[in-house]
Amino acid sequence: MAAFIQKLFKSRKTAPPRQPEKADVHKSTSVASRENTTEIQRQEQLELLRSQPGQSELAKLAVEGVTAAIRLDAAGQLTEQQPLQQVQKAAKGRDKGVYQITRQALQALRERQANDAARKSRIASLIQQSRDQAATEDTKLYEARLDALQDQWNQVQADATAEQAQAFLEAVHQCKARIKDMNRVRQEQERHQEQARQRAETIDLLKQTLKDLRAGDPDSLPSVSALDALQKTQETRWLEATRDTQVDRQEQKAYEQSMQALKGYLAACRRLAQNRDTLETLSQQVSAGTIDQHQRDTAKEILKALDWPADFPKPADVTAVETLVGQAAGRIASTAKATAVSEAQKTIAEELKATLDTLEKTLEAKQFGESKPLMKEAQQRFQQLDNRHRKSLQARLQLLSGQFRDLSDWQGFATEPKQVTLCEQMEYLADQPMEPEAKAERIKELQAEWRALGGSSDRALWNRFKAASDAAFEPCKAYFEAKSDLKQANLNTRQAICQQLDTFLANVDWTSVDWKGAERIHQTARQEWKSAWPVDFRANRAVQKHFDDLLKQIEAALDQEREQNEARKRDIVQRAEQLIAHEPLAEAMEKAKALQSEWQSVGITRHREDRKLWQAFRKACDRTFERRDAQRSARQQASEQADAAARDTLATWSGLTAASPESTLRDARQALAKVDASALSAAVRDAINASQRAISQALNTQALEARLTHWQDAIQAAATGTPETRAVDEQPPEWAAMAREYSDVPAADLVIRAEILTGQPSPDADQTRRMEIQVQRLTESMGQPDQPDTSRELEKLVAAWCLAEGAHDRTAALADRLIQALQAEATSKGSADGD
Repeated sequence: MAAFIQKLFKSRKTAPPRQPEKADVHKSTSVASRENTTEIQRQEQLELLRSQPGQSELAKLAVEGVTAAIRLDAAGQLTEQQPLQQVQKAAKGRDKGVYQITRQALQALRERQANDAARKSRIASLIQQSRDQAATEDTKLYEARLDALQDQWNQVQADATAEQAQAFLEAVHQCKARIKDMNRVRQEQERHQEQARQRAETIDLLKQTLKDLRAGDPDSLPSVSALDALQKTQETRWLEATRDTQVDRQEQKAYEQSMQALKGYLAACRRLAQNRDTLETLSQQVSAGTIDQHQRDTAKEILKALDWPADFPKPADVTAVETLVGQAAGRIASTAKATAVSEAQKTIAEELKATLDTLEKTLEAKQFGESKPLMKEAQQRFQQLDNRHRKSLQARLQLLSGQFRDLSDWQGFATEPKQVTLCEQMEYLADQPMEPEAKAERIKELQAEWRALGGSSDRALWNRFKAASDAAFEPCKAYFEAKSDLKQANLNTRQAICQQLDTFLANVDWTSVDWKGAERIHQTARQEWKSAWPVDFRANRAVQKHFDDLLKQIEAALDQEREQNEARKRDIVQRAEQLIAHEPLAEAMEKAKALQSEWQSVGITRHREDRKLWQAFRKACDRTFERRDAQRSARQQASEQADAAARDTLATWSGLTAASPESTLRDARQALAKVDASALSAAVRDAINASQRAISQALNTQALEARLTHWQDAIQAAATGTPETRAVDEQPPEWAAMAREYSDVPAADLVIRAEILTGQPSPDADQTRRMEIQVQRLTESMGQPDQPDTSRELEKLVAAWCLAEGAHDRTAALADRLIQALQAEATSKGSADGD
């Protein structure tokens, strides 16, 4: 419509006005209307495109857009498959641009979907491969295959979900744990093989050394320091070669025999070196034949102390002295030996008697565990006695041996079922899935019960119990190894926490630090430290002390800041308590709110102290706001009283309409105006205002009806009477000025204008003129922001009708049409007032 009016306005400037035909006016109006509708629709669609519409709205715009640009833009924003297919189908053969865009978008979407499906399939395949890798028994190139899987996963990891990433990482973790186990087994095998080689070389070296010593020249002895070094290095070598590994009994026996022989030879060489000078002197005296009895005794003592090993060749000096001592002391030695043997036999017999006494007591007390070693000792001593000393003790020993056998048989009969039960319990325990800690504790309990039974002479039973114990403890090994690793990892974590705290304390500026952040660091450090458990107690001791020292440093600064903040909050509490009686109340409430904000701005405090201060502060603020609540309650009571009085007033003047007497309406308006609206509730205040508006509208309606009656009389008089009967002087004085605006307007145009203002139809004969007047009014109203007052415009028309001089075109028919227009306006005003 605006474009149409602009065209009309332009044509009036450039060409003389003409009387448009009715068909042209309708045609121009229709074209302008369509153009305006299209423009509005285009603007609406552009606005919709800018407001991020949904896929369905975009699809509709791509098909029904009023311009090609809108359709292309909407089609370019489509991303979902179904809307794209719908638009492509609708645009095929109709809109080539939209069809091409949707076809390309669908093709790209299908390619993306295919790529996504391939990636998902690849991710699922890699997860399954990783799980298969974790469960496979094929360990050939195991680690290389795992590395290849991880490289492939890195290429698709960004597209995997959290659950898929977790599943792959769990499988990889299992594979890495298996690789670790495989490496540990391989390293153990290599270590055992190396230890076996070292043991074999040690035994071979010792045997070869002993062979060389036995075959060597007795007068050119080896260096004592060299033999000592050889002994110590081979002992250390054997110790390392037997650490944490099983050694064959024959192998151990061969080493011990060779090492003992080497040690005996080395000790003899040392003693020989210490007595070398004395032996040379004695050897010279033996050669000269000048040796006496004292020297023989000395040689005898030296030879006894020397104790040269019998399987090694003796030096010449030792051999010469031994020959001399043996020849000279043969008889003396024989006598002395007999005496010594007799004394030794007597001593052994006395010791055997004491042992038998003790053994007898333990057998009487049925103490099998204590009797067993005593019985063994008694038998050994008895074997050392000669026949003369055995006779007196043989009968007693036989008697006690019989008692011991009886006790042994009874003990075996009593303990064997219990030991079998322990074996069964241990074997059952080996097959049970239990927590490693509880399982290990139960194993210890069963082993303690076995020891309490005194062991078992049945080797097969003992091997059964030990095998069951080893099998039961086997699953616990991995747990305790992992626990050991966990302890080390936790220790590393605690060391890292200490390092972080060291860094924090080295860089912190306590004058400008974020205290809440520092407090969080303190709390987080304590929580993480506590979470890093368990740890090895000894290794943790120094780290714990360091951590405690660091926390003390942070706590000291935090405590100082907390004390300062608590002092600030105590001051806030005091000021809040002073506001309880402060006047005016509004100022007290504002200050209380400010104190609450100030309270929030205070930094860290101790929790318990802060809670006490907060309770005191909250109590003081509550008492201040309770005063507001009391005043509000008083106002509420006053409002209720005012509402009751106002409702009484409303009830008194209810039911008034425009038909009520004017005096009654004015009394009602005066009575309602006296009501104090400030004390009323919102609902009652609205009711008072509504009643006042209704009364004012009723009064306005009565005034309008009076004016319309006057206008109707004036219109009839102007149409039917003479100029003398029109009573110009009786009209309102302002009508003269109003009438000048339409002084040259014909009476028919005045009526048509009134019908246009009131929306009343005009006769068909006046339709063309009515259209012209409408266009003229539109042109005149352009650039004027305010809408004209219909009542005032009608009054101007009535004034022009009544006061026009020499007007002879005021007919009764026109007067009736004008009066109908005025009545229509009065009716619409009455309906609006009623609403």
